Amino acid sequence: MHEMSIAAAVVEQVDEAARQHGVPGVARVRLQVGELAGVVPEALDFCFELACAGTLVEGAALVTEPVVARARCAPCAVEWAVGMPPDLGCPKCSGGGGVELLSGRELQILDVEWA
Repeated sequence: MHEMSIAAAVVEQVDEAARQHGVPGVARVRLQVGELAGVVPEALDFCFELACAGTLVEGAALVTEPVVARARCAPCAVEWAVGMPPDLGCPKCSGGGGVELLSGRELQILDVEWA
């Protein structure tokens, strides 16, 4: 499950930042998770708790903020929520001239609250 490697990477980055800033611990980590990032939030929560053991992040709350996947049709400029599984066909013109994915792949730390 790749949620464990994601959780471990987040914990490592936050733990390192906490140590660099000389803070005693972390109260909360807020992540932005796109609908198409392939992350199961419940699995990430579970893995985050395991990955925190023995670090300055231990006991911190993980808050995930979902990001809806959205796309834009190049020919007609219509934007839509692509859903899951993603529907990248333009709902207005069915144009094949190009679809740009605007959001939904995000996976980033938004902020950290020190303890």
